Amino acid sequence: MLSRVASNLCWLGRYLERAENTARLINVNSNLLLDLPKSIVLGWEPIIDIVSDRTTYYANYQVADERSVLSFLLAGPNNPSSIVDSLEYARENARTIREIIPREAWEQINELYIYGDENRQKALFRRSRYDFLTEVIESVQKITGILAGTMTHDEGYHFLKIGRNLERADMTTRIIDVRSATLLPETETEQSAFENLQWMSVLKSLTAYQMYRREVRLRIRRSDVLKFLLLEERFPRSLLHSLQEVSKCVQTLPNYEAVLQELEDVEKMLMNANPQTLIQDKLHTFIDDMQLGIHQVFNQLEETYF
Repeated sequence: MLSRVASNLCWLGRYLERAENTARLINVNSNLLLDLPKSIVLGWEPIIDIVSDRTTYYANYQVADERSVLSFLLAGPNNPSSIVDSLEYARENARTIREIIPREAWEQINELYIYGDENRQKALFRRSRYDFLTEVIESVQKITGILAGTMTHDEGYHFLKIGRNLERADMTTRIIDVRSATLLPETETEQSAFENLQWMSVLKSLTAYQMYRREVRLRIRRSDVLKFLLLEERFPRSLLHSLQEVSKCVQTLPNYEAVLQELEDVEKMLMNANPQTLIQDKLHTFIDDMQLGIHQVFNQLEETYF
């Protein structure tokens, strides 16, 4: 397989996952703001920290109000993490490797990009936002299903899965880092109920709420949520599961030793940290280490194969 093809497949997986994750974040944040009382202000700025950086945002917008942040997340200037940009990059990567992926997958990717580009304004209005974002999420899931069900599970498919799971691992750490830092401090007052709503939003951002409640039947607690999202190897969006999926795929490729070593270092750091017991400052440092480790894995992947 040509290194160009392997790179395009990997980035195709990353961009599709990025578009879906961004759509989920907007949906969950919209619902959370409706649930919280007006006296508790979270706003939209934390979403910028999750998917991009403040410097890029404030170079183009004056304030982080709802409409400006949504415009940025949908197709903002200089924002490769926006939904429309991610779909455009996914489409371009798929176009150059049309002979590798199933025709049905290419058609779905092309149609999704056209839909996102033509209907982006719908997400600016609360009345039509849910329908637009749900269409993006479900279309990406459909594409993932087509690829899993009709593409030969060879090296190409494994590169695609590597990209998807590295992007998923990165997003999981970002959501935990930013959302845990903006949550209300633990208290015995009535605000603790609102804190539970916010931890629910962390779970829902990763489509983890129902599976969490199956596993943990007690009330939602910080330590339990962190343990589930970081260490539950049976949940497909947990950090540990994503790293293990990348490891399985890497071991089907030639000359995988260097990449696997980077993965094992990150996984060992994760297993030894007991992240559910860390206070906020130490949790932030730990998450930074995880993100750096994931970045090093991808750098080694590029150096070895691309």
